[in-house]
Amino acid sequence: MPSAHIDFDFTSDKVAQRVLKMRSSAVRDLFSAATREDIISLSGGMPDVSLLPQTSIRKAVKAAADDKRALALQYTATDGLLGTKQVVCDLVRDVGIRCKPADVLLTTGAQEALDLVAKAFIDPGDLILAEGPTYLGALQAFSAYEPEIRCIPLDNKGLRTDLLEEELAHIGKGKVKFFYTIPNFQNPAGVTMAPERRKRLIELSEEYDFMIVEDDPYGRLRYEGGHALPLKALSDKVIYLGTVSKTFAPGLRTGWVIAPHCVLARINLVKQGTDLCGSAFTMVVVEHYFRDTPWQKTLQTFIETYRERRDAMLAALEEFFPPEATWTHPEGGFFVWVTLPPYVDTGSMLTTALEKGVTYTPGDSFYPKASAGRNCMRIAFCFESPENLREAIRRLALVINDRLELYRAFLDAGAIKGTGTG
Repeated sequence: MPSAHIDFDFTSDKVAQRVLKMRSSAVRDLFSAATREDIISLSGGMPDVSLLPQTSIRKAVKAAADDKRALALQYTATDGLLGTKQVVCDLVRDVGIRCKPADVLLTTGAQEALDLVAKAFIDPGDLILAEGPTYLGALQAFSAYEPEIRCIPLDNKGLRTDLLEEELAHIGKGKVKFFYTIPNFQNPAGVTMAPERRKRLIELSEEYDFMIVEDDPYGRLRYEGGHALPLKALSDKVIYLGTVSKTFAPGLRTGWVIAPHCVLARINLVKQGTDLCGSAFTMVVVEHYFRDTPWQKTLQTFIETYRERRDAMLAALEEFFPPEATWTHPEGGFFVWVTLPPYVDTGSMLTTALEKGVTYTPGDSFYPKASAGRNCMRIAFCFESPENLREAIRRLALVINDRLELYRAFLDAGAIKGTGTG
Protein backbone atom coordinates (compact mmCIF):
# COMPACT_ATOMS: atom_id res chain seq x y z
CA MET A 1 0.00 0.00 0.00
CA PRO A 2 1.57 3.32 -1.06
CA SER A 3 2.37 5.72 1.72
CA ALA A 4 0.33 8.89 1.99
CA HIS A 5 1.93 11.98 0.45
CA ILE A 6 3.14 14.42 3.07
CA ASP A 7 3.78 17.94 1.83
CA PHE A 8 6.69 19.48 3.70
CA ASP A 9 9.64 21.76 2.91
CA PHE A 10 12.82 19.75 3.49
CA THR A 11 14.87 22.88 2.63
CA SER A 12 13.43 24.98 5.43
CA ASP A 13 16.64 25.04 7.45
CA LYS A 14 18.97 24.85 4.43
CA VAL A 15 17.96 27.81 2.27
CA ALA A 16 20.34 30.78 2.13
CA GLN A 17 19.34 33.71 4.30
CA ARG A 18 19.55 36.12 1.35
CA VAL A 19 16.87 34.09 -0.49
CA LEU A 20 14.53 34.40 2.47
CA LYS A 21 14.78 38.19 2.11
CA MET A 22 13.92 38.22 -1.60
CA ARG A 23 10.49 39.27 -2.89
CA SER A 24 8.76 37.55 -5.78
CA SER A 25 8.07 39.53 -8.94
CA ALA A 26 4.49 40.77 -8.99
CA VAL A 27 4.47 40.64 -12.79
CA ARG A 28 5.67 37.01 -12.83
CA ASP A 29 3.09 36.11 -10.19
CA LEU A 30 0.35 37.66 -12.31
CA PHE A 31 1.46 36.02 -15.55
CA SER A 32 -0.85 32.99 -15.42
CA ALA A 33 -3.85 35.18 -14.62
CA ALA A 34 -2.89 37.67 -17.31
CA THR A 35 -2.96 34.96 -20.00
CA ARG A 36 -6.56 33.95 -19.28
CA GLU A 37 -8.92 34.73 -22.15
CA ASP A 38 -11.34 36.60 -19.90
CA ILE A 39 -8.61 38.92 -18.57
CA ILE A 40 -7.40 42.14 -20.18
CA SER A 41 -3.86 42.51 -18.94
CA LEU A 42 -2.31 45.87 -18.09
CA SER A 43 0.32 44.26 -15.89
CA GLY A 44 3.19 43.11 -18.10
CA GLY A 45 5.48 45.10 -20.39
CA MET A 46 5.19 42.60 -23.22
CA PRO A 47 6.00 43.84 -26.73
CA ASP A 48 3.53 42.85 -29.42
CA VAL A 49 5.67 40.34 -31.33
CA SER A 50 2.77 39.68 -33.72
CA LEU A 51 3.88 42.89 -35.43
CA LEU A 52 7.17 41.29 -36.49
CA PRO A 53 7.27 40.32 -40.19
CA GLN A 54 7.52 36.56 -40.53
CA THR A 55 9.66 36.85 -43.64
CA SER A 56 12.35 38.74 -41.71
CA ILE A 57 12.25 36.24 -38.85
CA ARG A 58 12.57 33.26 -41.19
CA LYS A 59 15.39 34.93 -43.10
CA ALA A 60 17.42 35.60 -39.94
CA VAL A 61 16.84 32.13 -38.48
CA LYS A 62 17.63 30.40 -41.78
CA ALA A 63 20.86 32.39 -42.11
CA ALA A 64 21.88 31.32 -38.61
CA ALA A 65 21.11 27.66 -39.34
CA ASP A 66 22.76 27.66 -42.78
CA ASP A 67 26.06 29.24 -41.67
CA LYS A 68 28.72 26.76 -42.85
CA ARG A 69 30.93 27.61 -39.87
CA ALA A 70 28.13 26.36 -37.57
CA LEU A 71 28.85 29.26 -35.22
CA ALA A 72 25.26 29.23 -34.02
CA LEU A 73 25.57 25.64 -32.74
CA GLN A 74 28.85 25.90 -30.86
CA TYR A 75 30.10 27.32 -27.57
CA THR A 76 31.35 30.86 -27.92
CA ALA A 77 33.43 33.30 -25.90
CA THR A 78 31.89 34.37 -22.61
CA ASP A 79 31.57 37.96 -23.82
CA GLY A 80 29.76 36.91 -27.03
CA LEU A 81 30.26 36.68 -30.77
CA LEU A 82 32.23 39.42 -32.49
CA GLY A 83 29.71 39.92 -35.30
CA THR A 84 26.82 40.42 -32.89
CA LYS A 85 28.87 42.82 -30.78
CA GLN A 86 29.60 44.86 -33.91
CA VAL A 87 25.86 45.01 -34.61
CA VAL A 88 25.35 46.36 -31.08
CA CYS A 89 27.96 49.05 -31.75
CA ASP A 90 26.10 50.02 -34.92
CA LEU A 91 22.76 50.15 -33.10
CA VAL A 92 23.92 52.35 -30.22
CA ARG A 93 25.78 54.69 -32.57
CA ASP A 94 22.34 55.78 -33.79
CA VAL A 95 21.53 57.12 -30.30
CA GLY A 96 24.87 58.83 -29.75
CA ILE A 97 27.09 56.17 -28.16
CA ARG A 98 30.48 55.50 -29.76
CA CYS A 99 32.03 52.15 -28.89
CA LYS A 100 34.00 49.22 -30.27
CA PRO A 101 33.20 45.48 -29.99
CA ALA A 102 35.80 45.22 -27.21
CA ASP A 103 33.62 47.59 -25.18
CA VAL A 104 30.60 45.24 -25.39
CA LEU A 105 29.66 42.09 -23.44
CA LEU A 106 26.59 40.15 -24.57
CA THR A 107 24.16 38.81 -21.98
CA THR A 108 21.04 36.68 -21.73
CA GLY A 109 18.77 39.69 -21.85
CA ALA A 110 19.33 42.87 -19.89
CA GLN A 111 18.01 41.07 -16.81
CA GLU A 112 21.12 38.89 -16.69
CA ALA A 113 23.17 42.07 -17.11
CA LEU A 114 21.58 43.46 -13.94
CA ASP A 115 22.40 40.28 -12.04
CA LEU A 116 25.98 40.25 -13.31
CA VAL A 117 26.55 43.87 -12.32
CA ALA A 118 25.17 43.08 -8.88
CA LYS A 119 27.25 39.93 -8.53
CA ALA A 120 30.42 41.70 -9.59
CA PHE A 121 30.07 44.84 -7.50
CA ILE A 122 27.68 44.47 -4.54
CA ASP A 123 28.81 43.32 -1.12
CA PRO A 124 26.31 42.82 1.72
CA GLY A 125 25.53 46.16 3.30
CA ASP A 126 26.61 48.26 0.29
CA LEU A 127 24.51 51.35 -0.40
CA ILE A 128 22.75 51.45 -3.78
CA LEU A 129 20.64 54.39 -4.94
CA ALA A 130 17.89 54.28 -7.55
CA GLU A 131 14.92 56.26 -8.75
CA GLY A 132 11.75 55.79 -6.77
CA PRO A 133 9.76 53.97 -8.06
CA THR A 134 12.14 51.75 -10.02
CA TYR A 135 12.17 48.57 -12.09
CA LEU A 136 11.13 45.60 -9.93
CA GLY A 137 13.47 43.25 -11.81
CA ALA A 138 16.42 45.40 -10.81
CA LEU A 139 15.29 45.32 -7.19
CA GLN A 140 15.18 41.53 -7.39
CA ALA A 141 18.61 41.28 -8.99
CA PHE A 142 20.25 43.64 -6.52
CA SER A 143 18.50 42.38 -3.40
CA ALA A 144 19.95 38.89 -3.83
CA TYR A 145 23.34 40.34 -2.85
CA GLU A 146 21.99 42.07 0.27
CA PRO A 147 22.68 45.78 -0.26
CA GLU A 148 20.80 48.67 1.28
CA ILE A 149 18.70 50.22 -1.50
CA ARG A 150 17.40 53.77 -1.18
CA CYS A 151 15.13 55.50 -3.66
CA ILE A 152 15.24 59.13 -4.81
CA PRO A 153 11.87 60.53 -5.96
CA LEU A 154 10.90 61.34 -9.54
CA ASP A 155 8.74 64.03 -11.07
CA ASN A 156 7.58 64.67 -14.63
CA LYS A 157 11.16 65.53 -15.64
CA GLY A 158 12.59 62.34 -14.21
CA LEU A 159 15.04 62.00 -11.33
CA ARG A 160 14.94 64.82 -8.77
CA THR A 161 18.65 65.56 -8.87
CA ASP A 162 18.19 68.25 -6.21
CA LEU A 163 16.95 65.58 -3.78
CA LEU A 164 19.74 63.25 -4.87
CA GLU A 165 22.26 65.96 -4.07
CA GLU A 166 20.74 66.44 -0.62
CA GLU A 167 20.92 62.70 0.04
CA LEU A 168 24.53 62.50 -1.14
CA ALA A 169 25.55 65.45 1.03
CA HIS A 170 24.11 63.58 4.00
CA ILE A 171 25.74 60.24 3.04
CA GLY A 172 29.18 61.56 2.12
CA LYS A 173 31.70 60.88 -0.63
CA GLY A 174 32.57 57.31 -1.58
CA LYS A 175 29.72 55.72 0.40
CA VAL A 176 27.42 54.89 -2.56
CA LYS A 177 28.39 51.93 -4.77
CA PHE A 178 26.28 52.91 -7.78
CA PHE A 179 23.16 54.74 -8.91
CA TYR A 180 20.71 52.73 -11.03
CA THR A 181 18.58 54.65 -13.51
CA ILE A 182 16.21 54.18 -16.46
CA PRO A 183 16.36 57.70 -17.94
CA ASN A 184 14.19 57.06 -21.02
CA PHE A 185 10.46 56.35 -20.48
CA GLN A 186 11.20 55.00 -17.06
CA ASN A 187 9.81 51.69 -15.85
CA PRO A 188 7.40 51.99 -14.08
CA ALA A 189 6.76 55.74 -14.10
CA GLY A 190 6.96 56.39 -17.85
CA VAL A 191 8.78 59.71 -17.36
CA THR A 192 11.99 60.80 -19.11
CA MET A 193 14.97 62.44 -17.40
CA ALA A 194 15.49 66.01 -18.62
CA PRO A 195 18.84 66.76 -20.33
CA GLU A 196 19.98 69.17 -17.59
CA ARG A 197 19.31 66.50 -14.96
CA ARG A 198 21.34 63.94 -16.92
CA LYS A 199 24.24 66.34 -16.92
CA ARG A 200 23.84 66.98 -13.19
CA LEU A 201 23.72 63.25 -12.41
CA ILE A 202 27.04 62.80 -14.21
CA GLU A 203 28.54 65.69 -12.24
CA LEU A 204 27.33 64.24 -8.94
CA SER A 205 28.78 60.82 -9.78
CA GLU A 206 32.17 62.47 -10.25
CA GLU A 207 31.88 64.58 -7.12
CA TYR A 208 30.70 61.78 -4.83
CA ASP A 209 32.59 58.91 -6.48
CA PHE A 210 29.87 56.45 -7.47
CA MET A 211 29.18 54.48 -10.64
CA ILE A 212 26.07 54.95 -12.81
CA VAL A 213 24.22 51.95 -14.20
CA GLU A 214 22.05 53.13 -17.10
CA ASP A 215 19.28 50.74 -18.20
CA ASP A 216 17.89 51.67 -21.62
CA PRO A 217 15.43 49.06 -22.96
CA TYR A 218 12.89 51.57 -24.31
CA GLY A 219 15.06 54.37 -25.71
CA ARG A 220 14.13 53.80 -29.37
CA LEU A 221 10.39 53.72 -28.65
CA ARG A 222 9.76 57.49 -28.67
CA TYR A 223 6.31 58.72 -29.72
CA GLU A 224 6.74 62.45 -29.22
CA GLY A 225 9.24 65.03 -27.97
CA GLY A 226 12.92 65.44 -28.76
CA HIS A 227 15.73 62.92 -28.46
CA ALA A 228 17.82 63.04 -25.28
CA LEU A 229 21.35 61.69 -25.31
CA PRO A 230 21.99 58.61 -23.17
CA LEU A 231 24.09 59.14 -20.07
CA LYS A 232 26.67 56.87 -21.69
CA ALA A 233 27.10 59.45 -24.46
CA LEU A 234 27.94 62.05 -21.79
CA SER A 235 30.45 59.96 -19.85
CA ASP A 236 32.58 56.94 -20.74
CA LYS A 237 32.38 55.79 -17.11
CA VAL A 238 28.68 54.90 -17.29
CA ILE A 239 27.74 51.19 -17.34
CA TYR A 240 25.15 50.99 -20.12
CA LEU A 241 22.65 48.12 -20.42
CA GLY A 242 20.61 47.40 -23.54
CA THR A 243 18.45 44.69 -25.08
CA VAL A 244 16.64 43.62 -28.25
CA SER A 245 13.61 42.58 -26.21
CA LYS A 246 11.56 45.69 -26.93
CA THR A 247 12.67 46.38 -30.50
CA PHE A 248 12.88 42.79 -31.75
CA ALA A 249 11.97 39.72 -29.70
CA PRO A 250 12.16 39.13 -25.92
CA GLY A 251 12.17 35.36 -26.47
CA LEU A 252 15.67 35.58 -27.93
CA ARG A 253 17.00 36.83 -24.58
CA THR A 254 19.80 38.94 -26.02
CA GLY A 255 21.12 41.97 -24.17
CA TRP A 256 24.42 43.72 -23.57
CA VAL A 257 26.65 45.70 -21.27
CA ILE A 258 28.76 48.56 -22.64
CA ALA A 259 31.31 49.67 -20.07
CA PRO A 260 34.96 50.49 -19.42
CA HIS A 261 37.28 47.49 -19.82
CA CYS A 262 37.96 47.31 -16.07
CA VAL A 263 34.23 46.82 -15.50
CA LEU A 264 33.78 44.30 -18.32
CA ALA A 265 36.69 42.20 -17.06
CA ARG A 266 34.98 41.70 -13.71
CA ILE A 267 31.57 41.05 -15.26
CA ASN A 268 33.12 38.57 -17.70
CA LEU A 269 34.68 36.71 -14.77
CA VAL A 270 31.38 36.25 -12.91
CA LYS A 271 29.53 35.40 -16.13
CA GLN A 272 31.87 32.46 -16.67
CA GLY A 273 30.52 30.92 -13.48
CA THR A 274 26.93 31.79 -14.36
CA ASP A 275 26.44 30.34 -17.83
CA LEU A 276 29.87 29.90 -19.49
CA CYS A 277 28.49 31.81 -22.46
CA GLY A 278 25.18 32.94 -23.89
CA SER A 279 23.23 31.30 -26.72
CA ALA A 280 25.29 31.54 -29.89
CA PHE A 281 22.23 30.68 -31.97
CA THR A 282 20.22 33.68 -30.77
CA MET A 283 23.27 35.93 -31.14
CA VAL A 284 23.59 34.93 -34.79
CA VAL A 285 19.85 35.39 -35.37
CA VAL A 286 20.07 38.88 -33.88
CA GLU A 287 23.10 39.68 -36.04
CA HIS A 288 21.36 38.65 -39.26
CA TYR A 289 18.08 40.37 -38.34
CA PHE A 290 19.73 43.75 -37.80
CA ARG A 291 22.10 43.36 -40.75
CA ASP A 292 20.01 41.68 -43.43
CA THR A 293 16.37 42.73 -42.90
CA PRO A 294 14.53 46.11 -43.01
CA TRP A 295 14.28 46.26 -39.22
CA GLN A 296 13.94 50.07 -39.21
CA LYS A 297 10.60 49.72 -41.02
CA THR A 298 9.43 47.22 -38.39
CA LEU A 299 10.59 49.56 -35.61
CA GLN A 300 8.47 52.32 -37.13
CA THR A 301 5.48 49.96 -37.10
CA PHE A 302 6.11 49.32 -33.40
CA ILE A 303 6.28 53.06 -32.71
CA GLU A 304 3.08 53.88 -34.60
CA THR A 305 1.19 51.01 -32.98
CA TYR A 306 2.32 51.75 -29.43
CA ARG A 307 1.65 55.48 -29.89
CA GLU A 308 -1.94 54.68 -30.87
CA ARG A 309 -2.32 52.44 -27.82
CA ARG A 310 -0.79 55.00 -25.48
CA ASP A 311 -3.19 57.63 -26.80
CA ALA A 312 -6.12 55.24 -26.33
CA MET A 313 -5.14 54.59 -22.73
CA LEU A 314 -4.65 58.27 -21.89
CA ALA A 315 -8.02 59.11 -23.47
CA ALA A 316 -9.73 56.35 -21.49
CA LEU A 317 -8.13 57.55 -18.25
CA GLU A 318 -9.52 61.02 -18.91
CA GLU A 319 -12.94 59.57 -19.67
CA PHE A 320 -13.35 57.06 -16.85
CA PHE A 321 -10.98 57.71 -13.94
CA PRO A 322 -12.13 59.79 -10.97
CA PRO A 323 -10.76 63.31 -10.40
CA GLU A 324 -8.87 62.07 -7.33
CA ALA A 325 -6.52 60.08 -9.59
CA THR A 326 -3.46 61.45 -11.37
CA TRP A 327 -1.19 59.79 -13.93
CA THR A 328 1.92 60.35 -16.02
CA HIS A 329 1.94 61.16 -19.74
CA PRO A 330 4.82 59.14 -21.23
CA GLU A 331 6.56 60.34 -24.39
CA GLY A 332 7.50 56.74 -25.20
CA GLY A 333 7.97 53.29 -23.74
CA PHE A 334 5.24 51.02 -22.38
CA PHE A 335 3.92 52.36 -19.08
CA VAL A 336 1.69 54.86 -17.29
CA TRP A 337 2.03 55.39 -13.53
CA VAL A 338 -1.23 56.10 -11.70
CA THR A 339 -1.42 57.69 -8.25
CA LEU A 340 -4.61 57.32 -6.22
CA PRO A 341 -5.56 58.88 -2.87
CA PRO A 342 -3.36 57.64 0.00
CA TYR A 343 -6.14 55.58 1.58
CA VAL A 344 -6.42 53.32 -1.50
CA ASP A 345 -4.30 50.15 -1.35
CA THR A 346 -3.82 48.90 -4.91
CA GLY A 347 -2.44 45.58 -3.67
CA SER A 348 -5.59 44.65 -1.79
CA MET A 349 -7.70 45.98 -4.67
CA LEU A 350 -6.15 43.59 -7.20
CA THR A 351 -8.37 40.62 -6.34
CA THR A 352 -11.46 42.67 -7.12
CA ALA A 353 -9.90 43.91 -10.35
CA LEU A 354 -9.22 40.32 -11.43
CA GLU A 355 -12.88 39.51 -10.77
CA LYS A 356 -13.75 42.40 -13.11
CA GLY A 357 -11.41 40.97 -15.75
CA VAL A 358 -8.43 43.32 -15.62
CA THR A 359 -4.91 43.21 -14.14
CA TYR A 360 -2.29 45.81 -13.28
CA THR A 361 0.85 45.86 -11.16
CA PRO A 362 0.53 47.31 -7.64
CA GLY A 363 2.87 50.21 -6.92
CA ASP A 364 4.58 48.76 -3.86
CA SER A 365 6.31 46.23 -6.15
CA PHE A 366 8.56 49.03 -7.42
CA TYR A 367 10.11 50.03 -4.10
CA PRO A 368 12.62 48.18 -1.91
CA LYS A 369 10.20 48.51 1.01
CA ALA A 370 6.64 47.32 0.44
CA SER A 371 5.23 50.16 2.53
CA ALA A 372 5.94 52.67 -0.28
CA GLY A 373 3.80 53.19 -3.38
CA ARG A 374 0.78 51.33 -2.00
CA ASN A 375 -1.65 53.87 -3.46
CA CYS A 376 -0.07 53.64 -6.92
CA MET A 377 -0.17 51.25 -9.86
CA ARG A 378 1.65 50.63 -13.12
CA ILE A 379 -0.51 50.04 -16.18
CA ALA A 380 0.94 48.92 -19.52
CA PHE A 381 -0.46 49.90 -22.90
CA CYS A 382 1.95 47.93 -25.14
CA PHE A 383 0.14 44.65 -25.71
CA GLU A 384 -3.63 45.13 -25.85
CA SER A 385 -5.63 46.71 -28.68
CA PRO A 386 -7.01 50.26 -28.29
CA GLU A 387 -10.50 48.80 -27.85
CA ASN A 388 -9.34 46.43 -25.11
CA LEU A 389 -7.40 49.20 -23.39
CA ARG A 390 -10.49 51.39 -23.23
CA GLU A 391 -12.54 48.51 -21.82
CA ALA A 392 -9.80 47.64 -19.31
CA ILE A 393 -9.65 51.22 -18.03
CA ARG A 394 -13.46 51.30 -17.78
CA ARG A 395 -13.42 48.12 -15.66
CA LEU A 396 -10.56 49.39 -13.52
CA ALA A 397 -12.36 52.69 -12.95
CA LEU A 398 -15.37 50.78 -11.61
CA VAL A 399 -13.15 49.06 -9.06
CA ILE A 400 -11.48 52.33 -8.02
CA ASN A 401 -14.77 54.21 -7.76
CA ASP A 402 -16.20 51.45 -5.57
CA ARG A 403 -13.22 51.88 -3.22
CA LEU A 404 -13.67 55.64 -3.15
CA GLU A 405 -17.39 55.31 -2.47
CA LEU A 406 -16.70 52.88 0.36
CA TYR A 407 -14.24 55.34 1.88
CA ARG A 408 -16.70 58.21 1.55
CA ALA A 409 -19.40 56.11 3.23
CA PHE A 410 -17.10 55.38 6.17
CA LEU A 411 -16.16 59.04 6.30
CA ASP A 412 -19.79 60.16 6.31
CA ALA A 413 -20.52 57.67 9.07
CA GLY A 414 -17.70 59.09 11.13
CA ALA A 415 -15.97 55.71 11.24
CA ILE A 416 -12.65 57.12 10.02
CA LYS A 417 -11.03 60.48 9.81
CA GLY A 418 -10.36 62.11 6.44
CA THR A 419 -6.80 61.96 5.22
CA GLY A 420 -7.14 64.15 2.14
CA THR A 421 -6.30 63.09 -1.36
CA GLY A 422 -2.69 64.28 -1.48
